[in-house]
Amino acid sequence: MERSAGVILFKEKKEDKKRERKYLLLKYKYKTEFWGFAKGLIEKGEKEEETALREVEEETGLKKIKLRPGFKEREKYFYKREGKTVYKEVVWFLGEVLDKSAGKVSGEHLELKWCSFEEALKLLKFKNSKELLKKAEEHLKKENSLSD
Repeated sequence: MERSAGVILFKEKKEDKKRERKYLLLKYKYKTEFWGFAKGLIEKGEKEEETALREVEEETGLKKIKLRPGFKEREKYFYKREGKTVYKEVVWFLGEVLDKSAGKVSGEHLELKWCSFEEALKLLKFKNSKELLKKAEEHLKKENSLSD
């Protein structure tokens, strides 16, 4: 069994009562190329939030992340590694990027890209990732309607 934690990263600009939100996707290469979110294995003694933020910094160089309260999703799946089936559980958080930088690609990924919700949905390959993004968008819409 593997346990990981990750963050669905977003940036938001508000101009003239109009809100523009972008999500950060990373291009992975594992058997095939696909887009996803920043995540990594939980190390011994680490809390889930600590892992998620550490992985964001390692994979994107972004350090100023504000995790949004009330958003925590669990994803469970199986995958094959070296001919063995591995059960994987990932805890996802939602994080607002406060850095001025757009981030940088680590050696773990091919590319990073800031996308609108619609563009991100098209780029994401896996159903689980698409569902996570939809939940994040709904959470932020609800949050914003309360604060407007």
